[in-house]
Amino acid sequence: MLSFDTLKDQVADGTVDTVLVCLVDMQGRLMGKRFHAKHFVNGAWEETHCCNYLLATDLAMATPDGYASTSWESGYGDYVMKPDLSTLRPVPWLDGTVMVLCDVLDHHTHEEVSHSPRAILKKQVNRLKAMGYDAMCATELEFFMFEQSFDEIRKSGFRDLAPISGYNEDYSILQTTREEHVMRPIRNHLWDAGLPIENSKGEAETGQEELNIKYAPAMDTAEYHTIAKHAVKEIAEQQGHAVTFLPKWSHDKVGSSSHVHQSLWQDGKPAFYDESDALGMSALMKNYMAGLLKYAPDYTAFMAPYINSYKRFMKGTFAPTRIIWSVDNRTAGYRLCGDGTKAIRVECRIPGSDMNPYLAMAGMLAAGIAGIEEGLELQAPTKGDVYQGDTGMIPATLRDAAAALKGSEMLRNALGGDVVDHYVRAAEVEIEDFDRVVTDYEIARGFERA
Repeated sequence: MLSFDTLKDQVADGTVDTVLVCLVDMQGRLMGKRFHAKHFVNGAWEETHCCNYLLATDLAMATPDGYASTSWESGYGDYVMKPDLSTLRPVPWLDGTVMVLCDVLDHHTHEEVSHSPRAILKKQVNRLKAMGYDAMCATELEFFMFEQSFDEIRKSGFRDLAPISGYNEDYSILQTTREEHVMRPIRNHLWDAGLPIENSKGEAETGQEELNIKYAPAMDTAEYHTIAKHAVKEIAEQQGHAVTFLPKWSHDKVGSSSHVHQSLWQDGKPAFYDESDALGMSALMKNYMAGLLKYAPDYTAFMAPYINSYKRFMKGTFAPTRIIWSVDNRTAGYRLCGDGTKAIRVECRIPGSDMNPYLAMAGMLAAGIAGIEEGLELQAPTKGDVYQGDTGMIPATLRDAAAALKGSEMLRNALGGDVVDHYVRAAEVEIEDFDRVVTDYEIARGFERA
């Protein structure tokens, strides 16, 4: 990490000439500007501006109607991007470059924009702090790497994609050695950028990788995840390869997840641990997990935000199908990890690699807080193969998840009704885009709907 004083010294001696000033958009992507470093340290560090459509687009950056916050009618005005200088860090894979993340403020009031992903997570973190707890989280990033580059794949019409390996490389040292020209700089550059990288490994498919980052406070974890996801794409491209974080890029391949580990701490100690409990679970943890389970349908749209997300939930693929918890069981939607130890935590296995970590973790924390406030009782853990059963199913489609989000009084109270409505609209836009593509396909081929 960098202090602002150190940055000024590096700019003065010519070590740094570019500052990436970034916000996190609804899709979890970095958007912003490249500043000449001397201009940044001379004054732009205080604030800059961006079009407010950056928090009201679809994946292809189109500007759909229906958002209350901005529209063609209102003229698409400005937001203020306020650099958070505590997030200054080097970008070692780009020469002479550093990065800073921004809070997004209303141009007129200078209040945080409520539907900004950073603001949404920050609100839940602060709710827990007011209760005396710190939220600690970690995410696992899974992705596929291909032989071809991004441009080669684009020019081919996204057809005939070839994974970088030809067989399941889960934990394979031999195959991952062949991919070290990409994975080694990813690990090392991210470490040098201030991310506590633990390891990378092959995952359970051809060309599938996993990157693991040490647990940290929830806001830090969301930033690590977002920056790492961005860096993986750029570093892979530098080596001539494309990567995808699409949860299910091929129907005959397993999907890519982004499991979220979470626990609460109090006064520097794990508040989820109770040595007197058979599994080591404190009463607080049981309430929290009961909240996660009760309200899982409400925040599923944050964990699985696209049509493609739901193609991943298949039996026998290590992706969950049911909202059930179990002890160290990878077939369950929620896995108890570290039972009987101070490292006890819950791993939510529902999110896919396409999640926005700020939104997904905010939804989980809000549900956990509700479980604590309501004193919810945790059901007994499920044993055996959780795929065998048809109760407590994860919402089957984005339509179902969007309906649950829209009707969630818990999330309306926790996040704000305007925030819920904003992301319901985002889900509706995704559904409308999908329906339009399907209709065009059917018309082009002369299909008739019943």
